[in-house]
Amino acid sequence: MERRRLGKTDMDVSVLGFGGSEIGYQRVSRRTVERLLGSALDAGLNVIDTAECYDNSEELIGRAVGARRADYHLFTKCGHGNSWGRAEWRPAALRKSIERSLKRLATDHVDLIQLHSCSLAELQKGDVVEALEQVRAAGQARYIGYSGDGQAARYAVECGAFDTLQTSVSVADQEAIELTVPLAQRYRMGVIAKRPIANVAWRHTRRPDSYYEDYWMRLKKLDYPFLREPLEAAVATSLRFTLSLPGVHTAIVGTTKPEHWQQDAALLAAGPLPAREMDRIRARWAEVAAASWVGQV
Repeated sequence: MERRRLGKTDMDVSVLGFGGSEIGYQRVSRRTVERLLGSALDAGLNVIDTAECYDNSEELIGRAVGARRADYHLFTKCGHGNSWGRAEWRPAALRKSIERSLKRLATDHVDLIQLHSCSLAELQKGDVVEALEQVRAAGQARYIGYSGDGQAARYAVECGAFDTLQTSVSVADQEAIELTVPLAQRYRMGVIAKRPIANVAWRHTRRPDSYYEDYWMRLKKLDYPFLREPLEAAVATSLRFTLSLPGVHTAIVGTTKPEHWQQDAALLAAGPLPAREMDRIRARWAEVAAASWVGQV
C-alpha cells in the first residue's frame, strides 16, 4: 500500500487509515476487530485513528492489536470524555482523559493526540494547546494535532502549534480544499482526511435519518454522473478524488467488516483520479454548492 510522509513528522503513513468510530458505536465483537485490524496490518495499513468518546473503540483496539504496537501509528482524540455530547476542555480533564486512553489502548504513548472539534473560542484561549504540549513533553504523545473543520480548523493551522490537521474532505464536503488544506500544506502540516467517501450517503434511495443526512441532500443536488455507476466504481472515484488532492496524506475509513477495507484498498490500484475528472467534480461543486455547505464536524 502506498505510503506518504505525514507533513513535517517522521511518520510514513499508509494512504488508507482505519477509523475506529464504527467498531465502538456498533458494539463490534473483539474477535471481529482482531480479524479486521490483524488483516489490515498484515496487508500494509499502518494508521489507526480513534477517539476516547467512540464508546469502547479504544479498548477494542488495545485488546486486538496492542501486542503489535510497533506495526502501526496510533492516533486518538480528546475533549469529549465518554460521549460526544459532553465536551470538556479543562487542561486537567484533558490530561486525565489521555491517561485513560493510554490504558485502554494498551500503550504508553500515542503517535498523535488530537483536539476533537474544539471550538475557535476555546482554541484562542490557549489552555487546550498548552495541555497537549505538556502531554507531548511528557512523552505520552509524539505529535499533537487538531481534528475539526471551518474557521476553528483554519485558526489551528495558522497558530502554528499543531503538527497535523484532520478535516472533512470528500466529493460532498469541499470547503477545506480552499479554506485549510493549501494553508496546511504551506505550513508542512500532515493532513488526515476524515469521511473521505462521504459515508457513501448516495447509496440510500430515501433520505436517511442519520448524521450523514446532509451529505445525502448535497449529493442529490450535485448529481455527479459517476454516482450513477455501480457502487464499487462510484466509491472508487470518491476515494480517489480525496486522495488525489494536493496536501492530503491519508484518508481515514471506518468499517465493521474485514472485507470492506480490503475492497477500498483495491479501488486505489488505478492511481490518482485524472485531472479532467477532478476538474469536473470541482466545477460542479462551484456551480451548485451553497454557502451553508461548510465542513461537517
